[in-house]
Amino acid sequence: MIDLRPVGYVIGLLVAVLGVAMILPLLVDIAEGRGHWPVFAESAVITIMAGGLIALACANGVREGLTIQQTFLLTTGVWALLPVFGAIPFMLGETGSSFTDAVFEATSGLTTTGSTVLSGLDDLPKGLLLWRGVLQWLGGIGIIVVAMVFLPELKVGGMQIFKSEGFDTFGKILPRAGQIASQISVIYLWLTITCVLSYLALGMNAFDATVHALTTISTGGFSNYDASFATFSGPKEYVATLYMILAALPFVRYVQLVNGNTMALHKDPQIRGFLATIAVLVLIIFVLLQNTSAHPWERSLREALFNITSIISGTGYASVDYMQWGAFAVALFFFIGLIGGCAGSTTCSVKIFRYQLLFASIRAQLRRIRSPHGIFTPRYDGRPVGNDVLSSVMSFFMFFVVTLGLVAVALSMTGLDFVTSVSGAGAALANIGPGLGDIIGPAGNFGSLNDTAKWILTTAMLLGRLELLVVYVFFTVNFWRA
Repeated sequence: MIDLRPVGYVIGLLVAVLGVAMILPLLVDIAEGRGHWPVFAESAVITIMAGGLIALACANGVREGLTIQQTFLLTTGVWALLPVFGAIPFMLGETGSSFTDAVFEATSGLTTTGSTVLSGLDDLPKGLLLWRGVLQWLGGIGIIVVAMVFLPELKVGGMQIFKSEGFDTFGKILPRAGQIASQISVIYLWLTITCVLSYLALGMNAFDATVHALTTISTGGFSNYDASFATFSGPKEYVATLYMILAALPFVRYVQLVNGNTMALHKDPQIRGFLATIAVLVLIIFVLLQNTSAHPWERSLREALFNITSIISGTGYASVDYMQWGAFAVALFFFIGLIGGCAGSTTCSVKIFRYQLLFASIRAQLRRIRSPHGIFTPRYDGRPVGNDVLSSVMSFFMFFVVTLGLVAVALSMTGLDFVTSVSGAGAALANIGPGLGDIIGPAGNFGSLNDTAKWILTTAMLLGRLELLVVYVFFTVNFWRA
Protein backbone atom coordinates (compact mmCIF):
# COMPACT_ATOMS: atom_id res chain seq x y z
CA MET A 1 0.00 0.00 0.00
CA ILE A 2 1.42 3.36 -1.04
CA ASP A 3 1.70 5.85 1.82
CA LEU A 4 0.03 9.03 0.54
CA ARG A 5 0.92 11.20 3.55
CA PRO A 6 4.27 12.50 2.25
CA VAL A 7 2.57 13.34 -1.05
CA GLY A 8 -0.32 15.08 0.70
CA TYR A 9 2.03 17.06 2.92
CA VAL A 10 3.95 18.58 -0.01
CA ILE A 11 0.77 19.25 -1.99
CA GLY A 12 -0.78 20.93 1.06
CA LEU A 13 2.21 23.24 1.46
CA LEU A 14 2.13 24.18 -2.23
CA VAL A 15 -1.60 24.91 -2.06
CA ALA A 16 -0.94 27.21 0.91
CA VAL A 17 1.84 28.96 -1.04
CA LEU A 18 -0.63 29.51 -3.87
CA GLY A 19 -2.98 31.13 -1.37
CA VAL A 20 -0.23 33.44 -0.14
CA ALA A 21 0.44 34.46 -3.76
CA MET A 22 -3.15 35.76 -3.93
CA ILE A 23 -2.12 38.63 -1.66
CA LEU A 24 -0.37 40.31 -4.60
CA PRO A 25 -3.50 40.78 -6.75
CA LEU A 26 -5.40 41.68 -3.57
CA LEU A 27 -3.06 44.64 -3.01
CA VAL A 28 -3.35 45.66 -6.67
CA ASP A 29 -7.15 45.62 -6.41
CA ILE A 30 -7.02 47.79 -3.28
CA ALA A 31 -4.81 50.28 -5.13
CA GLU A 32 -7.14 50.29 -8.15
CA GLY A 33 -10.11 51.13 -5.95
CA ARG A 34 -12.79 49.18 -7.80
CA GLY A 35 -13.84 47.23 -4.71
CA HIS A 36 -12.73 43.89 -6.15
CA TRP A 37 -10.20 43.09 -3.39
CA PRO A 38 -12.58 40.99 -1.19
CA VAL A 39 -12.56 38.35 -3.93
CA PHE A 40 -8.87 37.68 -3.37
CA ALA A 41 -9.20 38.02 0.39
CA GLU A 42 -11.81 35.25 0.43
CA SER A 43 -9.89 33.15 -2.09
CA ALA A 44 -6.66 33.47 -0.12
CA VAL A 45 -8.31 32.46 3.17
CA ILE A 46 -9.96 29.41 1.57
CA THR A 47 -6.78 28.31 -0.18
CA ILE A 48 -4.38 28.86 2.72
CA MET A 49 -6.69 27.10 5.18
CA ALA A 50 -7.28 24.16 2.85
CA GLY A 51 -3.58 23.78 2.11
CA GLY A 52 -2.65 24.12 5.76
CA LEU A 53 -5.19 21.52 6.86
CA ILE A 54 -4.01 19.05 4.21
CA ALA A 55 -0.39 19.56 5.31
CA LEU A 56 -1.24 19.19 9.00
CA ALA A 57 -3.27 16.05 8.38
CA CYS A 58 -0.34 14.45 6.55
CA ALA A 59 2.52 15.82 8.68
CA ASN A 60 2.88 12.62 10.70
CA GLY A 61 3.88 10.74 7.55
CA VAL A 62 6.76 12.97 6.51
CA ARG A 63 10.08 11.21 6.08
CA GLU A 64 13.29 11.55 4.15
CA GLY A 65 12.94 10.90 0.43
CA LEU A 66 10.08 9.61 -1.68
CA THR A 67 9.55 6.26 -3.37
CA ILE A 68 9.18 6.17 -7.15
CA GLN A 69 5.41 5.70 -6.81
CA GLN A 70 5.10 8.66 -4.44
CA THR A 71 7.14 10.81 -6.83
CA PHE A 72 4.79 10.01 -9.72
CA LEU A 73 1.76 10.75 -7.52
CA LEU A 74 3.24 14.01 -6.25
CA THR A 75 4.13 15.27 -9.73
CA THR A 76 0.65 14.56 -11.06
CA GLY A 77 -1.23 15.58 -7.92
CA VAL A 78 0.31 19.04 -7.78
CA TRP A 79 -0.63 19.91 -11.36
CA ALA A 80 -4.12 18.43 -11.00
CA LEU A 81 -5.05 20.06 -7.67
CA LEU A 82 -3.49 23.53 -7.83
CA PRO A 83 -5.69 24.67 -10.76
CA VAL A 84 -8.80 23.91 -8.68
CA PHE A 85 -7.72 26.42 -6.04
CA GLY A 86 -6.29 28.79 -8.65
CA ALA A 87 -9.76 28.86 -10.22
CA ILE A 88 -11.48 30.31 -7.14
CA PRO A 89 -10.84 34.03 -7.97
CA PHE A 90 -12.33 33.52 -11.44
CA MET A 91 -15.53 32.08 -9.96
CA LEU A 92 -15.87 34.69 -7.22
CA GLY A 93 -14.55 37.61 -9.27
CA GLU A 94 -16.03 39.93 -11.84
CA THR A 95 -15.92 37.31 -14.61
CA GLY A 96 -18.36 35.14 -12.65
CA SER A 97 -16.95 32.12 -14.46
CA SER A 98 -18.53 28.70 -14.16
CA PHE A 99 -16.50 25.98 -12.45
CA THR A 100 -15.61 24.56 -15.88
CA ASP A 101 -14.42 27.88 -17.29
CA ALA A 102 -12.55 28.79 -14.12
CA VAL A 103 -10.66 25.49 -13.96
CA PHE A 104 -9.90 25.72 -17.69
CA GLU A 105 -8.44 29.22 -17.25
CA ALA A 106 -6.42 28.27 -14.16
CA THR A 107 -5.13 25.07 -15.77
CA SER A 108 -4.17 27.00 -18.89
CA GLY A 109 -2.33 29.44 -16.64
CA LEU A 110 -0.41 26.98 -14.47
CA THR A 111 0.53 24.77 -17.42
CA THR A 112 1.56 27.96 -19.29
CA THR A 113 -0.66 26.95 -22.20
CA GLY A 114 -2.16 30.41 -22.66
CA SER A 115 -5.55 29.36 -24.07
CA THR A 116 -8.30 31.51 -22.61
CA VAL A 117 -12.08 31.41 -22.26
CA LEU A 118 -12.28 35.03 -21.13
CA SER A 119 -13.19 38.00 -23.29
CA GLY A 120 -13.34 41.69 -22.46
CA LEU A 121 -9.89 41.46 -20.89
CA ASP A 122 -9.30 45.17 -21.45
CA ASP A 123 -11.96 46.00 -18.82
CA LEU A 124 -11.28 43.36 -16.17
CA PRO A 125 -10.05 44.38 -12.69
CA LYS A 126 -6.28 44.59 -12.57
CA GLY A 127 -6.14 42.02 -9.79
CA LEU A 128 -7.61 39.31 -12.03
CA LEU A 129 -5.28 40.22 -14.88
CA LEU A 130 -2.31 40.06 -12.52
CA TRP A 131 -3.54 36.73 -11.13
CA ARG A 132 -3.49 35.25 -14.63
CA GLY A 133 0.11 36.40 -14.96
CA VAL A 134 1.08 35.10 -11.52
CA LEU A 135 -0.40 31.67 -12.32
CA GLN A 136 1.71 31.43 -15.45
CA TRP A 137 4.84 32.70 -13.71
CA LEU A 138 4.48 30.14 -10.91
CA GLY A 139 3.74 27.45 -13.45
CA GLY A 140 6.87 28.37 -15.40
CA ILE A 141 9.23 27.94 -12.46
CA GLY A 142 7.37 24.78 -11.48
CA ILE A 143 7.90 23.34 -14.95
CA ILE A 144 11.65 23.94 -14.73
CA VAL A 145 11.86 22.18 -11.37
CA VAL A 146 9.83 19.22 -12.64
CA ALA A 147 11.96 18.98 -15.78
CA MET A 148 15.29 19.15 -13.95
CA VAL A 149 14.51 17.18 -10.78
CA PHE A 150 11.57 14.82 -11.27
CA LEU A 151 11.45 13.75 -14.93
CA PRO A 152 15.10 12.63 -15.17
CA GLU A 153 14.57 10.53 -12.02
CA LEU A 154 11.36 9.05 -13.46
CA LYS A 155 13.07 8.32 -16.80
CA VAL A 156 10.22 9.89 -18.74
CA GLY A 157 10.45 10.47 -22.47
CA GLY A 158 14.23 10.27 -22.63
CA MET A 159 14.72 12.88 -19.90
CA GLN A 160 17.09 10.47 -18.13
CA ILE A 161 19.68 11.62 -20.64
CA PHE A 162 20.04 14.74 -18.50
CA LYS A 163 20.77 12.66 -15.41
CA SER A 164 23.42 10.50 -17.03
CA GLU A 165 26.91 11.08 -15.68
CA GLY A 166 28.29 10.60 -19.19
CA PHE A 167 26.46 13.67 -20.41
CA ASP A 168 27.57 15.65 -17.36
CA THR A 169 24.57 17.97 -17.60
CA PHE A 170 25.04 19.57 -14.24
CA GLY A 171 28.80 19.74 -14.35
CA LYS A 172 31.17 18.88 -11.53
CA ILE A 173 31.42 22.48 -10.36
CA LEU A 174 27.75 22.68 -9.45
CA PRO A 175 26.23 22.09 -6.01
CA ARG A 176 23.49 19.64 -5.17
CA ALA A 177 20.01 19.60 -6.72
CA GLY A 178 18.38 21.73 -4.00
CA GLN A 179 20.98 24.44 -4.41
CA ILE A 180 20.65 24.20 -8.19
CA ALA A 181 16.89 24.76 -7.84
CA SER A 182 17.50 27.85 -5.71
CA GLN A 183 19.97 29.24 -8.25
CA ILE A 184 17.50 28.58 -11.06
CA SER A 185 14.86 30.51 -9.08
CA VAL A 186 17.17 33.51 -8.73
CA ILE A 187 17.97 33.45 -12.45
CA TYR A 188 14.26 33.13 -13.28
CA LEU A 189 13.49 36.14 -11.09
CA TRP A 190 16.37 38.12 -12.57
CA LEU A 191 15.18 37.46 -16.13
CA THR A 192 11.68 38.57 -15.13
CA ILE A 193 12.92 41.83 -13.62
CA THR A 194 15.10 42.66 -16.63
CA CYS A 195 12.14 41.90 -18.91
CA VAL A 196 9.95 44.30 -16.89
CA LEU A 197 12.61 47.02 -17.15
CA SER A 198 12.98 46.45 -20.91
CA TYR A 199 9.24 46.81 -21.47
CA LEU A 200 9.19 49.94 -19.31
CA ALA A 201 12.04 51.45 -21.28
CA LEU A 202 10.01 51.02 -24.47
CA GLY A 203 6.95 52.81 -23.13
CA MET A 204 4.75 50.15 -21.53
CA ASN A 205 3.04 51.27 -18.34
CA ALA A 206 4.19 49.58 -15.13
CA PHE A 207 1.22 47.21 -14.87
CA ASP A 208 1.35 46.01 -18.48
CA ALA A 209 5.13 45.64 -18.28
CA THR A 210 4.87 43.53 -15.13
CA VAL A 211 2.11 41.20 -16.32
CA HIS A 212 3.60 40.73 -19.78
CA ALA A 213 7.03 40.06 -18.28
CA LEU A 214 5.48 37.35 -16.07
CA THR A 215 3.84 35.71 -19.08
CA THR A 216 6.83 36.18 -21.40
CA ILE A 217 9.44 34.59 -19.14
CA SER A 218 7.06 31.73 -18.33
CA THR A 219 6.35 31.38 -22.08
CA GLY A 220 2.69 31.41 -21.08
CA GLY A 221 1.23 34.09 -23.34
CA PHE A 222 -1.64 35.51 -21.26
CA SER A 223 -2.09 39.18 -22.17
CA ASN A 224 -4.09 42.00 -20.61
CA TYR A 225 -5.86 42.62 -23.91
CA ASP A 226 -8.20 40.70 -26.20
CA ALA A 227 -5.92 41.67 -29.09
CA SER A 228 -2.98 39.93 -27.34
CA PHE A 229 0.39 41.43 -28.30
CA ALA A 230 -1.13 43.21 -31.31
CA THR A 231 -1.84 46.00 -28.80
CA PHE A 232 1.90 46.69 -28.96
CA SER A 233 4.13 46.85 -31.99
CA GLY A 234 7.59 47.73 -33.15
CA PRO A 235 10.53 47.42 -30.71
CA LYS A 236 8.38 45.76 -28.01
CA GLU A 237 7.97 42.75 -30.30
CA TYR A 238 11.75 42.41 -30.59
CA VAL A 239 12.14 42.58 -26.82
CA ALA A 240 9.42 39.97 -26.31
CA THR A 241 11.10 37.74 -28.90
CA LEU A 242 14.45 38.01 -27.13
CA TYR A 243 13.03 37.03 -23.75
CA MET A 244 10.91 34.22 -25.20
CA ILE A 245 14.10 32.76 -26.65
CA LEU A 246 16.00 33.21 -23.38
CA ALA A 247 13.18 31.47 -21.48
CA ALA A 248 13.21 28.61 -24.00
CA LEU A 249 16.85 27.71 -23.27
CA PRO A 250 17.85 25.18 -20.57
CA PHE A 251 18.04 27.00 -17.25
CA VAL A 252 20.69 24.63 -15.96
CA ARG A 253 23.00 26.15 -18.59
CA TYR A 254 22.46 29.56 -17.01
CA VAL A 255 23.43 28.04 -13.68
CA GLN A 256 26.61 26.68 -15.24
CA LEU A 257 27.29 30.07 -16.81
CA VAL A 258 26.91 31.81 -13.44
CA ASN A 259 29.26 29.26 -11.90
CA GLY A 260 32.03 30.04 -14.36
CA ASN A 261 31.42 27.76 -17.36
CA THR A 262 31.47 30.41 -20.11
CA MET A 263 30.90 27.84 -22.88
CA ALA A 264 27.81 26.24 -21.32
CA LEU A 265 25.33 27.84 -23.73
CA HIS A 266 27.47 27.55 -26.83
CA LYS A 267 28.24 23.84 -26.44
CA ASP A 268 24.67 22.65 -25.84
CA PRO A 269 23.38 20.90 -29.01
CA GLN A 270 19.81 21.66 -27.96
CA ILE A 271 20.46 25.39 -28.04
CA ARG A 272 22.20 25.25 -31.41
CA GLY A 273 19.38 23.17 -32.86
CA PHE A 274 16.68 25.41 -31.40
CA LEU A 275 18.19 28.64 -32.70
CA ALA A 276 18.89 27.12 -36.12
CA THR A 277 15.29 25.92 -36.37
CA ILE A 278 13.94 29.39 -35.56
CA ALA A 279 16.27 30.97 -38.13
CA VAL A 280 15.14 28.63 -40.92
CA LEU A 281 11.44 29.01 -40.12
CA VAL A 282 11.65 32.81 -39.88
CA LEU A 283 13.40 32.93 -43.25
CA ILE A 284 10.62 30.84 -44.83
CA ILE A 285 7.82 33.02 -43.45
CA PHE A 286 9.74 36.22 -44.24
CA VAL A 287 10.09 35.21 -47.90
CA LEU A 288 6.41 34.23 -47.97
CA LEU A 289 5.28 37.59 -46.56
CA GLN A 290 7.53 39.53 -48.92
CA ASN A 291 5.98 37.73 -51.87
CA THR A 292 2.35 37.91 -50.75
CA SER A 293 2.03 41.29 -49.03
CA ALA A 294 3.00 44.89 -49.59
CA HIS A 295 4.55 45.25 -46.15
CA PRO A 296 8.01 46.84 -45.74
CA TRP A 297 10.72 44.23 -45.23
CA GLU A 298 11.22 45.23 -41.58
CA ARG A 299 7.58 44.60 -40.74
CA SER A 300 7.63 41.23 -42.51
CA LEU A 301 10.77 40.24 -40.62
CA ARG A 302 9.39 41.44 -37.27
CA GLU A 303 6.05 39.66 -37.66
CA ALA A 304 7.72 36.45 -38.84
CA LEU A 305 10.30 36.51 -36.01
CA PHE A 306 7.80 37.33 -33.26
CA ASN A 307 5.05 34.90 -34.23
CA ILE A 308 7.37 32.00 -35.10
CA THR A 309 9.18 32.38 -31.76
CA SER A 310 5.88 32.70 -29.90
CA ILE A 311 4.48 29.47 -31.32
CA ILE A 312 7.63 27.31 -31.25
CA SER A 313 8.26 28.30 -27.62
CA GLY A 314 4.60 27.69 -26.75
CA THR A 315 4.14 31.25 -25.51
CA GLY A 316 1.09 31.80 -27.68
CA TYR A 317 1.22 35.57 -28.11
CA ALA A 318 -0.11 36.78 -31.46
CA SER A 319 0.74 40.15 -32.98
CA VAL A 320 -1.26 39.49 -36.16
CA ASP A 321 -3.89 37.04 -37.37
CA TYR A 322 -1.55 34.68 -39.21
CA MET A 323 -4.60 32.78 -40.44
CA GLN A 324 -4.62 35.44 -43.17
CA TRP A 325 -1.15 34.48 -44.40
CA GLY A 326 -2.40 31.62 -46.53
CA ALA A 327 -2.83 27.85 -46.28
CA PHE A 328 0.91 27.09 -46.33
CA ALA A 329 1.62 29.38 -43.39
CA VAL A 330 -1.33 27.99 -41.42
CA ALA A 331 -0.16 24.40 -41.92
CA LEU A 332 3.41 25.38 -41.04
CA PHE A 333 2.31 27.07 -37.81
CA PHE A 334 0.49 23.90 -36.76
CA PHE A 335 3.64 21.80 -37.09
CA ILE A 336 5.86 24.50 -35.59
CA GLY A 337 3.84 24.21 -32.38
CA LEU A 338 4.72 20.52 -32.19
CA ILE A 339 8.45 21.23 -32.01
CA GLY A 340 8.90 23.10 -28.73
CA GLY A 341 11.98 24.54 -27.05
CA CYS A 342 14.73 23.00 -24.95
CA ALA A 343 14.36 20.55 -22.09
CA GLY A 344 14.76 22.20 -18.70
CA SER A 345 13.16 25.45 -19.87
CA THR A 346 9.67 26.88 -19.43
CA THR A 347 8.68 25.77 -22.93
CA CYS A 348 6.32 23.03 -23.98
CA SER A 349 5.61 20.41 -26.63
CA VAL A 350 7.90 17.61 -27.80
CA LYS A 351 11.22 19.48 -27.25
CA ILE A 352 14.17 19.86 -29.60
CA PHE A 353 16.35 17.18 -28.00
CA ARG A 354 13.83 14.42 -28.78
CA TYR A 355 13.89 15.30 -32.47
CA GLN A 356 17.67 15.34 -32.38
CA LEU A 357 17.73 11.87 -30.81
CA LEU A 358 15.12 10.65 -33.31
CA PHE A 359 17.20 11.87 -36.27
CA ALA A 360 20.36 10.39 -34.74
CA SER A 361 18.60 7.03 -34.46
CA ILE A 362 17.36 7.25 -38.05
CA ARG A 363 20.85 8.08 -39.32
CA ALA A 364 22.33 5.10 -37.49
CA GLN A 365 19.64 2.79 -38.87
CA LEU A 366 20.21 3.99 -42.44
CA ARG A 367 23.93 3.35 -42.07
CA ARG A 368 23.19 -0.18 -40.79
CA ILE A 369 21.06 -0.83 -43.87
CA ARG A 370 23.84 0.40 -46.14
CA SER A 371 26.56 -1.51 -44.25
CA PRO A 372 24.92 -4.54 -42.56
CA HIS A 373 28.15 -5.70 -40.90
CA GLY A 374 29.02 -2.32 -39.44
CA ILE A 375 28.38 -1.18 -35.87
CA PHE A 376 26.66 2.19 -35.74
CA THR A 377 25.54 3.77 -32.48
CA PRO A 378 23.34 6.87 -32.30
CA ARG A 379 25.23 9.74 -30.74
CA TYR A 380 24.15 12.95 -29.05
CA ASP A 381 26.64 15.74 -28.49
CA GLY A 382 29.37 13.33 -29.58
CA ARG A 383 28.49 10.68 -27.00
CA PRO A 384 26.72 7.33 -27.52
CA VAL A 385 23.05 7.13 -26.59
CA GLY A 386 21.84 4.10 -24.66
CA ASN A 387 18.98 1.90 -25.81
CA ASP A 388 16.94 2.82 -22.73
CA VAL A 389 17.02 6.50 -23.73
CA LEU A 390 16.08 5.77 -27.35
CA SER A 391 13.28 3.45 -26.24
CA SER A 392 11.94 6.11 -23.91
CA VAL A 393 12.03 8.76 -26.65
CA MET A 394 10.30 6.50 -29.17
CA SER A 395 7.64 5.65 -26.59
CA PHE A 396 7.05 9.35 -25.99
CA PHE A 397 6.61 10.02 -29.71
CA MET A 398 4.18 7.14 -30.03
CA PHE A 399 2.10 8.20 -27.03
CA PHE A 400 2.13 11.82 -28.19
CA VAL A 401 0.81 11.00 -31.66
CA VAL A 402 -1.79 8.53 -30.36
CA THR A 403 -2.97 10.94 -27.67
CA LEU A 404 -3.17 13.78 -30.18
CA GLY A 405 -5.40 11.63 -32.37
CA LEU A 406 -7.61 10.52 -29.50
CA VAL A 407 -8.09 14.07 -28.22
CA ALA A 408 -8.92 15.30 -31.73
CA VAL A 409 -11.49 12.53 -32.20
CA ALA A 410 -13.01 13.24 -28.77
CA LEU A 411 -13.30 16.95 -29.63
CA SER A 412 -14.93 16.19 -32.98
CA MET A 413 -17.52 14.07 -31.14
CA THR A 414 -18.58 17.21 -29.24
CA GLY A 415 -19.58 18.82 -32.52
CA LEU A 416 -16.43 20.77 -33.40
CA ASP A 417 -15.21 20.96 -37.01
CA PHE A 418 -12.07 19.19 -38.22
CA VAL A 419 -9.70 22.19 -38.08
CA THR A 420 -10.86 23.22 -34.59
CA SER A 421 -10.66 19.65 -33.29
CA VAL A 422 -7.18 18.87 -34.61
CA SER A 423 -5.64 22.25 -33.86
CA GLY A 424 -7.33 22.41 -30.46
CA ALA A 425 -5.89 19.01 -29.58
CA GLY A 426 -2.44 20.15 -30.69
CA ALA A 427 -2.70 23.48 -28.87
CA ALA A 428 -3.70 21.82 -25.59
CA LEU A 429 -1.44 18.77 -25.69
CA ALA A 430 1.59 20.82 -26.76
CA ASN A 431 0.61 23.69 -24.39
CA ILE A 432 0.80 26.21 -27.24
CA GLY A 433 -2.21 28.46 -26.60
CA PRO A 434 -4.11 29.46 -29.72
CA GLY A 435 -5.33 26.92 -32.22
CA LEU A 436 -6.35 27.43 -35.82
CA GLY A 437 -9.60 28.48 -37.46
CA ASP A 438 -12.15 31.18 -36.80
CA ILE A 439 -13.16 29.91 -33.34
CA ILE A 440 -9.91 29.22 -31.45
CA GLY A 441 -7.41 30.82 -33.82
CA PRO A 442 -5.18 33.78 -32.93
CA ALA A 443 -8.14 36.16 -33.34
CA GLY A 444 -10.55 34.07 -31.21
CA ASN A 445 -10.68 32.21 -27.88
CA PHE A 446 -12.05 29.03 -26.32
CA GLY A 447 -15.02 30.63 -24.56
CA SER A 448 -17.64 29.49 -27.09
CA LEU A 449 -16.77 25.79 -26.79
CA ASN A 450 -19.14 23.54 -24.86
CA ASP A 451 -18.24 22.27 -21.40
CA THR A 452 -17.38 18.76 -22.59
CA ALA A 453 -14.83 20.11 -25.06
CA LYS A 454 -13.33 22.34 -22.37
CA TRP A 455 -12.85 19.42 -19.99
CA ILE A 456 -11.24 17.38 -22.75
CA LEU A 457 -8.86 20.24 -23.47
CA THR A 458 -8.17 20.78 -19.75
CA THR A 459 -7.19 17.13 -19.42
CA ALA A 460 -5.00 17.38 -22.53
CA MET A 461 -3.21 20.44 -21.11
CA LEU A 462 -2.31 18.49 -17.98
CA LEU A 463 -1.22 15.43 -19.98
CA GLY A 464 1.01 17.55 -22.18
CA ARG A 465 2.58 19.45 -19.31
CA LEU A 466 3.31 16.22 -17.42
CA GLU A 467 4.96 14.65 -20.48
CA LEU A 468 2.17 12.07 -20.93
CA LEU A 469 3.92 9.02 -19.48
CA VAL A 470 3.87 10.41 -15.94
CA VAL A 471 0.08 10.11 -16.06
CA TYR A 472 -0.25 6.98 -18.21
CA VAL A 473 1.84 4.97 -15.78
CA PHE A 474 -1.10 5.09 -13.33
CA PHE A 475 -3.05 2.84 -15.69
CA THR A 476 -0.53 0.00 -15.36
CA VAL A 477 -1.08 -2.75 -12.82
CA ASN A 478 2.63 -2.99 -11.99
CA PHE A 479 2.70 0.60 -10.74
CA TRP A 480 0.21 -0.16 -7.99
CA ARG A 481 1.76 -3.51 -7.16
CA ALA A 482 5.28 -2.14 -6.71
